[in-house]
Parts: sequence; C-alpha cells; structure tokens
Amino acid sequence: MSTHPPVERGFPAPVTSAGVVAERRPRVLVVGDALLDGWVSGPARRTGRDGPVPVIELNDARTAPGGAANTAAALAALGAEVELVAVLGDDHDGRTLRRALAEAGVRTDRCVLDPARPTTAKRRVMAGDPPEHLVARFDVTSPPMGTAASRALADQVTDALAEDRDAVLVADYGLGALCERVRRRLDRARSRMSLLVVDAHELRPWAALHPDAVTPSAEEAARLLAEPEPSGDRVAWAAARHRALVEASGGAEVLLTLDVDGVVQLPRGDAVPVHQAAAGAAPASRACGAGDVFTAAWTASRASGAEPAVAAALAQAAADVAVSRGGTVVCTTGALTARLAAADPGAVLGHHDLLSVLAEHRAAGHRVVFTNGCFDVLHRGHVAYLRQARRLGDLLVVALNSDASVSRLKGPTRPVNPLEDRAGVIGALSAVDLVTAFEADSPVELLELVRPDVYAKGGDYTPEMLPETPVVEALGGEVRILDYLADHSTSAIVARAQALASRGGAE
Repeated sequence: MSTHPPVERGFPAPVTSAGVVAERRPRVLVVGDALLDGWVSGPARRTGRDGPVPVIELNDARTAPGGAANTAAALAALGAEVELVAVLGDDHDGRTLRRALAEAGVRTDRCVLDPARPTTAKRRVMAGDPPEHLVARFDVTSPPMGTAASRALADQVTDALAEDRDAVLVADYGLGALCERVRRRLDRARSRMSLLVVDAHELRPWAALHPDAVTPSAEEAARLLAEPEPSGDRVAWAAARHRALVEASGGAEVLLTLDVDGVVQLPRGDAVPVHQAAAGAAPASRACGAGDVFTAAWTASRASGAEPAVAAALAQAAADVAVSRGGTVVCTTGALTARLAAADPGAVLGHHDLLSVLAEHRAAGHRVVFTNGCFDVLHRGHVAYLRQARRLGDLLVVALNSDASVSRLKGPTRPVNPLEDRAGVIGALSAVDLVTAFEADSPVELLELVRPDVYAKGGDYTPEMLPETPVVEALGGEVRILDYLADHSTSAIVARAQALASRGGAE
C-alpha cells in the first residue's frame, strides 16, 4: 500500500497534519555523533608520474555538517527549533562545524569540546567535470571518549532534557559519543519525552528505552534480527518481519529506509505495513545524508502533529529532494513544498508556501512569470495565452480569483466552476508550474509579495489600462501584453450555452 500527503501544502515551518501553519515551531533535541563532511573536486586530465592514479586539479572544496550535525541542520531547515548535544574536537574542523551549524540556526552551546579527540571528518575526492565521480575518501576518526568527556556529555544531556521538548532524536553512528553513561541519562528522562526517535547503526542497545520510532536501513534491520541482509524484494522482506522488527526495537514504529525502494512503515499495533516509494533511482554517491533528512522530516512532521502515514510521505519527499541534489544537503521548506506541488499540479498553494517555493527558484536564478484571472471555463484562448506566457521565463505562476471575487466581477451566476475545479484544470496544463489564489478583485497585493520578473496579461488589455502596471514596474519587473484570440472568451461561451439551453427548453 502507498499513501501520499495532502500536498497542501507541504511542510511550511511548521505545519499540522491538515497543512495548517502551527502556532509555534517544534522544539527538538538532537543527541549523537557529529562529524564534518567534506569534498574536494576538480578535473582529472592526466595520471601521475609517481603512480597510476588520476591527478586532480583542485578547483573546489566545500564542507557540510554530517551525522547528527546534518540531522540537526535538516531539522532547522524544516522550521524546527533545534539544539545539538555532541562531542567535538577543539580543532579547525570542530570550529568549521560549529560555524556551519550556527549559520543553519542550530544551537550548539551545550556541545562538549574535547581537546584530546579530533573532530570526526569524512572527506571525498571527486574527479572530472560535472557529474563528477568519487575517486577516494579519507577519514579522520576519533578515539574513544575519556571519562571526563563522557561525564561532561552526560551532564549536558541531562541539562538539555530539563527543558520542554516536542521530540528527542538520537543519532547514533557508532562513533562513541552515545556511551552507556549517556544512554542511562536518556533512560532516566524517558518518561518526560513525548516523542523519542532513534536513528542508530546498532539498534539493540536502544530497545530498552522503548523508542517511539526507529529508522534503520535494511542492513541495520537485518543485523537487529541477526539475519543476512535481504538481497531480493526488500519491501516484501520487511512486511514479513513486521512484528519481529517492532518487538526487537523495543516496541517502536519501524521506518525501514530502503534508498531506491523508498520506505516501509511498520506500525505498532494491528495496522498493516505501508510502502512509500522513492521518486527514482540515484547513485549511492548522491544519497549521502538522505537518511538524516528523512529522519529529520519525519520527526519534525510528527512533532507538529502530522499523522504517521503523512509524516512518512513527507519524509520520503524530503529525502528525494536531498538525493536529487547530491552531497550532504538539507531540504528546506521551500524545496519540499515545490516537490509536493509538482506531485499535485492542481494544488492551490497558500501565499506562504508560494513564496517559499519561489525563493528556491530564485536561488537557482530562475525567471518568474506571473499572470492572473478567473479562468472559469477553460478555452482555446486561455491555453494559447498561458503557453505564450510560459515562454517568457523559467516558471509560470497563475493566480486565480476566488469564487467570491469571480462573483463580484462577473455576476451572481459565476463562477461556473468552483476554485478547486478551476485549479485542477489549470494546474494540469504543462505550461503552468504553480497555482495560487487571491480574494481581492485586483492582484496588486499579491504582486507586491511575489515580485515577478514578468507580469503577463491577455491582448484585450493595454499596459495603461492595468492598475498593476505601476506596481510591477516599481518592483523592477516588466509588463507584457500577449496575443489576443478574438471570439474566445468565457463570457461568450457561457452566453452561447445559455442560448442553446433556452432554445432547447422552448422546444
């Protein structure tokens, strides 16, 4: 079985299960193994004289939070208030990581600095022109924590748990931060946690805490059951082991992440498994951190009140965004909303969500075209006009008059089709990228929010006739009047239909 979220509307920061903006952001504590991910890349045009290896002409180097730090950054990108408690080295990589987390909006003042341990780091060497390929990876690993550092970390965890939290997320990558002393502190505070999510390479030690949810990979789930990793139909494998996995994880809801096969939700109780498919296959090199994004999105969604099935669908969509971009990346609310809107072209985006999506497009350098109208009975003239408008930029936003607005403008017998139906038809056109609506008779206020590069209107207008023209031009945009097809109007179609109905009634 598959389920899809009500796209409405994505995951603005934050939403409830009905897509309504919550009164406050969910507060999430992340405890775990933080590390620094890095990449160096450049073209490889020759091999070295000192060995048969490619010589990389370095032209780019970047870093990003990894492990528990990436999970924390992913939560912040989805609108949560996030605090990370972890152990970092007092070194260059540690300072780089703390700076990146601060820029992401993650609180790190309870992180423990351990001068005796370097910050764990994973750096990848990428060769060639985009798309690049992985040549090598070199890691900086940390030795086991000393007694002083483990006590300091446990104390910080205890202090952090004294604050009210909507969720606690444990990110255990087996790097040593989550030692038995820290697990005991978490166990003591378990009764105060409304939502405990565990993402761990080894789940067995966490079963005693009875997590609300765990997010293992197929390999981790098989290891929990002391079985070989599945090599065939992994979805069927998971469904057949539903009860065993729930029991072995301490009674948790099991969200089995299967990379290209999506996620299988194995609920507690009598509910049946639910499979949420991934958007498409991607190479393993582009899946770095996608599991962190999935766990973060599920946790943020559940902490905001979403039902489990909706949370799983939102989380899979967020992971799809991360995979599509490659590298250790997060999924912002705008990127997630754009993904969900693309999956449901008839969705009417609220203005908050629309602006989030447009921010993503503008960051990519896209040119935004905007038009508006009633679009009550779609006809050939509308289709030609929208196709022409779309060619003026990289994406087309269509703003529909609300039903009340159409009635004020066109009379009490209009609209013929309600907003939901008009949006479904308009959104199905390949020329239209995003659909929104507005209540006023004029779109001026919405234009001031959207600030389009191009404002397009049909050929039965002139720029001078439009009250929107000075607004658009003052915002730096341009007004374009498109071709007009005579005898193609909704009013004319409605009039002809009424005349035909009248003649038929007279007969």
